[in-house]
Amino acid sequence: MERLIFDEAQKIWSEIAKNKTPGDFKLEVELYRKLLNVFQVGEYYYMVFNPPEMIIEYTSPGIARVLGYEPEMFSLELLTEIIHPDDLPYFMDFEATVTAFFTQLPPEKVMRYKSRYDYRLRTRDGSFKRVLQQIVTIQSDEEGAVLRTFVVHTDISHLKKDNRMVLSFIGLEGEPSYVDVQPIRKFIPAAEIFTRREKEIVYYLSENRRTSEIAELLHISPQTVATHRKNIFRKAGVNSVFDLIALTVEKGWL
Repeated sequence: MERLIFDEAQKIWSEIAKNKTPGDFKLEVELYRKLLNVFQVGEYYYMVFNPPEMIIEYTSPGIARVLGYEPEMFSLELLTEIIHPDDLPYFMDFEATVTAFFTQLPPEKVMRYKSRYDYRLRTRDGSFKRVLQQIVTIQSDEEGAVLRTFVVHTDISHLKKDNRMVLSFIGLEGEPSYVDVQPIRKFIPAAEIFTRREKEIVYYLSENRRTSEIAELLHISPQTVATHRKNIFRKAGVNSVFDLIALTVEKGWL
């Protein structure tokens, strides 16, 4: 399941990069400090993200204080794994909305906007912290492709107690801001279509479990599993496990 989520995220980030190659790019420490002035910074860490190559090129040592991970441990795969399960569909929809926003901007305005929203991340000790994610583009090209971004995660656990995530685009250099933007609803959970038992079976199917294994795990007969599976496929309108899991990820059914 985590792999499918990451694959979907890669598609989004590839779109904002417009399938370009970023080339070599080095930021001096002083420039990092200047960029941090753009953000309201509490306890924080920052990263340099390379969308075309899908890698985090640099993570600051502050991540150890905030989340408990060492900088060299942090990757996009780990990031998607530690997002709170309830926040993950919203994270995916927000990222899709950010991509749509930046791809429609004139190339000269791509570096004049900061995106920001919050979500919960699992720390190394298993607890969760709410971080405010703020991103500015630091490298673009003449066509407006986003080649590198500067990402700041600030711990706001002590400031925000509700779980409502808010997406905003903050204009820089005189550009207008857009606050509490309604996201593209691609991954946010749709209406429930599966029963509790069917959800259990979908989960095990996502783990590539055989019918006999699922029956043993759920203490039911293989025939009952087969009947549930037939009903699941009918409700989802799919004919294969792969299509079922892909649709489940998109709709947030699990």
